[in-house]
Amino acid sequence: MKKILVIEDEDSIRSNLLEMLSVGGFEAIGAENGQVGVHLARLEHPDIILCDIMMPLLDGYGVLSALQQDALTSTIPVICLTAKSERSDLRKAMEMGASDYLTKPFTRVELLKAISTQLDKLDKIKRIQNTAVSEAISHLNDLVYYDSLTNLPNRLVLQDRFEQALAPVWATHTVPVAVLSLDQFDRLHSSLGTDYTDLLLQAVQERISPCIGTNGTVARLNSDQLALILPPILDKQEASGEAVLILNSLSTAFSLQKYQVFITGSLGISLYPSDGNDIDSLLKAASTAMKVAKQKGGNCYQVYNRELQEKSYDCLMLELELHTCLEKNQLQVYYQPQVDTKTGKIVAAEALCRWYHPEKGFIPPSEFIPIAEQTGLITYLDRCILQNVCQQLKIWRNAGYDLSIAVNLSAAQFQQANLTQQILDILKATAVDPQWLEFELTETAVVQNQETAKTTLQELKAAGLNLALDDFGTGYSSLSYLQNFPFDSIKIDRSFINNLSQNSKNTAIINAIIQLARSLNLKSIAEGVETQAQQDFIRQCGCDLMQGYWFSPPVTAAAFEEMLKQQQYGTLKPIANY
Repeated sequence: MKKILVIEDEDSIRSNLLEMLSVGGFEAIGAENGQVGVHLARLEHPDIILCDIMMPLLDGYGVLSALQQDALTSTIPVICLTAKSERSDLRKAMEMGASDYLTKPFTRVELLKAISTQLDKLDKIKRIQNTAVSEAISHLNDLVYYDSLTNLPNRLVLQDRFEQALAPVWATHTVPVAVLSLDQFDRLHSSLGTDYTDLLLQAVQERISPCIGTNGTVARLNSDQLALILPPILDKQEASGEAVLILNSLSTAFSLQKYQVFITGSLGISLYPSDGNDIDSLLKAASTAMKVAKQKGGNCYQVYNRELQEKSYDCLMLELELHTCLEKNQLQVYYQPQVDTKTGKIVAAEALCRWYHPEKGFIPPSEFIPIAEQTGLITYLDRCILQNVCQQLKIWRNAGYDLSIAVNLSAAQFQQANLTQQILDILKATAVDPQWLEFELTETAVVQNQETAKTTLQELKAAGLNLALDDFGTGYSSLSYLQNFPFDSIKIDRSFINNLSQNSKNTAIINAIIQLARSLNLKSIAEGVETQAQQDFIRQCGCDLMQGYWFSPPVTAAAFEEMLKQQQYGTLKPIANY
């Protein structure tokens, strides 16, 4: 029932109005003067106010003024009742906030019509307000529950969907939760930009949605990762089948406006309830498994197990200890000799980083180098190694040893904008001639941005440094790199040397690589030489340098210097003879 307040000082008029309104189906309240009327308006908050203009103490204008000053009453429609018919008086009331006016005397029909008009306006305003509120809530929900760039559900939606998925199956089924990381996402992002990678995420979601059906959910976890709730399963094997379907769905090209993009994924899967009882625990477990899949090279999946968690914890501890190790300068540089195939003399060495842990002993590079790369510590580690190598190289050159040192350049360090200047600063501080150093780069380091890589390599070459392409023969485009980039040497990957006796094709490949290097006026280096037969074959092929355990494993600077001293009395013999 609508509530109407009548402010009228004449008792008879007020009584008639109250009765008329009651008969009309309204809740009617009366006020004998303006002061009482303002008080009741604040107390009762009526839907409409009927107010006489001419009243003692506080007239209708005063009432309008008081109502407008109060936020709770300023929006209540006021219909003024007046015996004045002057246009200026009526205009004044409207300017002070009145919604309408009735000139006395007025009929019942006129009154009810005026009230009905104001009520219709109120209803319309409320509908507009409700629509606006609903739209605002909907928009807010979109902001809260959906990623603003891709419009994909976010982690909050994932939480709701996970709880919905558990309701019907928690006692009888297993619910898989997966994390999908797109392997080449960073490269695409740096090349094409955010707009295209956002489109890619949407396209990936559309591609994998049929694989998980209507009972599954796809949500954006972060920049390059999607979280998935897969349909309930009865056993672990079903999860593997789902993973294969998802990865296979990514195998064909994605059309992103004018680009055709190929991408693979690394998928980690955890299972409710064995791996966790809540979505956060399951996502953490799935992320751990996903990282293992990515370490395997990507385009594969890994189902979580407790052993992975233990390894993840060990990696975290190793990361913390690596920080301490770098701060205390505990890493050591080892040197593995490179031998001239014609003279048998040590003419160079590769500098390799080694970590001796005070409690765990030697930590393999295969364990701490990936951690350094993932955490960004690799660039600091590279600088420390180069500084150490240059200082040692200067000592050896001053002692009369004519040799050069090869230093590995990580992909992260190679991508630094001021790399050449950093190297030149170290060379200047240690008084090392650039021609005594050779930097080894893998195909991975130069493939990410070939134009930038070419510029950087030309800068390094112009500075007088030597450049080698490491692990040659394992990539898809190595030949084009030799044609476009100013390398001085190629290192034949150890996999060809190791399988020399088992695979006759490797002999042809090694011969072809050495001939290719010779035709391009490049030096060839065979790494991984471990037997007499391998050494003899490499010499017969005309390779320039050899490196491997047949001559020596990586050794400390002191041990390497001792080998240089012994070399003064004859050619270097296999390490087994020492």
